[in-house]
Amino acid sequence: MDLAVESCVNSRLINSGQSCIAAKRFIVPLSISDNFIRKFVKKMQMKKMGDPLDKDTDFGPQAQKRLRDELHQQVLESVKKGAQCLLGGEIPAGEGAYYPATVLTHVTPGMPAFDEEMFGPVAAIITVQDEQEAIEMANNSVFGLGAAIFTKDVKKGERIAAKQLQAGCCFVNSFVKSDPRLPFGGIKQSGYGRELSHFGIQEFVNIKTVYVS
Repeated sequence: MDLAVESCVNSRLINSGQSCIAAKRFIVPLSISDNFIRKFVKKMQMKKMGDPLDKDTDFGPQAQKRLRDELHQQVLESVKKGAQCLLGGEIPAGEGAYYPATVLTHVTPGMPAFDEEMFGPVAAIITVQDEQEAIEMANNSVFGLGAAIFTKDVKKGERIAAKQLQAGCCFVNSFVKSDPRLPFGGIKQSGYGRELSHFGIQEFVNIKTVYVS
C-alpha cells in the first residue's frame, strides 16, 4: 500500500502533472479504497506547490494560464456530474498559472476526469468491486500509452500487464517511465509505432526487399 501511494503521488505530480506518462486515473478495489484514499490525500497534501527553481518545491505551475483554466473546467465539470473533491480544486490567488494538488473521488465514465486526459496535478480515483472490474475500467479509455499495477502477487501482476491491460507500456510495482533500453509508445489514440530501443532504431531504417524467382 505505501509503495503504491508513494509511487502514484510522485507519478501524478511529475512536471506538475504535465507528462504524457504521468499517472492520471487510479483504480482501486473497494476493499482497500478507504485506506488508499486516506493515505493518498495525506501524501498529496504534503507536496509543496511553488517556484520550480526553489529546491523545496515539489511541483510548479502549468505551462500557460489557458491550460490551467481548461484543467479547472474539467475539474468543475466532473464535480458537477457527481465527483467529490477531497483536496484542491480551486485556482489560487496571485501570479502564475498555478493549480493545486487536487484529488477527485467517485469518478465514473462520462466525467472529464475519467474520459479525458487531465494534464495537470489532478488525481482521479475510481473505486471498483474487484480485480476484473479494475481491468475493465483501466481498458475503458480511448488512450493506451501507459498503465501500472501494484500487487504483492508479482506473477499475477505480470500476467495482467502482459495479457489483459490495453496499453503500450505496462509496469508492475513501479510507475510508468521511459528508458532508452525499452521500446516506448502507445496504442488506440495514443499512437502507433515505437521509439527507443532496437525497435525504435528500426523505425528509421529502410528495409530493402529482394525477390528472386
